[in-house]
Amino acid sequence: MKRKLNIAIIGCGSIGARHAEHINRLAVLKAVCDIKPDRANNIASSYDAASYDNIDTMLESEKNLDLVSVCTPNGLHCEHTVKVLGKGFNVLCEKPMALSVEECDRMIIAMERVNRKLFIVKQNRFNPPIAELKKLLDENKLGRILSFQLNCFWNRNDDYYKASDWKGTKKFDGGILFTQYSHFIDLACWMFGHVTNCRTITRNFIHGKTIEFEDSGASIIEFENGVIGTINFSINAYRKNMEGSITLFGEKGTVKIGGQYVNTVEYQNIDGLELKSVPVAGKANDYGFYQGSMSNHDKVYECVISDITNNTSLCVGAIEGRMTVEAIEKIYASGI
Repeated sequence: MKRKLNIAIIGCGSIGARHAEHINRLAVLKAVCDIKPDRANNIASSYDAASYDNIDTMLESEKNLDLVSVCTPNGLHCEHTVKVLGKGFNVLCEKPMALSVEECDRMIIAMERVNRKLFIVKQNRFNPPIAELKKLLDENKLGRILSFQLNCFWNRNDDYYKASDWKGTKKFDGGILFTQYSHFIDLACWMFGHVTNCRTITRNFIHGKTIEFEDSGASIIEFENGVIGTINFSINAYRKNMEGSITLFGEKGTVKIGGQYVNTVEYQNIDGLELKSVPVAGKANDYGFYQGSMSNHDKVYECVISDITNNTSLCVGAIEGRMTVEAIEKIYASGI
């Protein structure tokens, strides 16, 4: 019987607590770290793990780690990942990988220097309808893809931002395409490749005194394979999340995966076949007064553990994580 992997967490906020649940089931949670000791102590006491309030101290004390999960604010992902890799540990970094391509490149260089693995959390790829759609694309069942539409309409009110000491800031949050919608941008890149051209309009309509960036935007995108499409994104859906969807127009079919979290087949008309009646993925991540993307972190960890144990190379790695950040960076750079 193979031993369970030893895993540590840096960052014990809402998403760090979510990671701890799945680590405890699939591996051994050895240590947790947060600059707010109460947060770290709460998780540590629940899972019989060591608690730290300093990353360097944890990395020096815990010598037998197989993986460290970075769950800190977006703007700290690069710094913390590079530090962990420098100690010779594999890393699972929460989305987004970083807030710039330059930071992503620093993380990749650090990974290659120590010959370790760097994984990026992209749990929406595990939504059954999305996985089935990607299979159809890989098998060319929709023919040449002509265009797409990506809609991201959620609600993030002032209370959401006031409850955090980093969300809403340019330095640590980065913008709603990084914090709320990087999973959706990842799906488009996963299906179509690199973004080559885009034109974007962003506005801050009702969060002007709360956040340092847009609360709404629209972008026209072209990918390297010639696919064109639109991305419409907003955190101003009235009172609750409304829609997270992607619609593909191909020569042999049209498909829309929608619902609030790209988790439901809403429309399909495909030449000669039909999307299987795939089960809807589990519940969305619930953080009390708001919800995030689908809670597929268990599948992420199953994949990562298999990769580390068996070298399967099936998980989302640093190169794909960088592609998402590159796309977001281009979208924002094209804004008016």
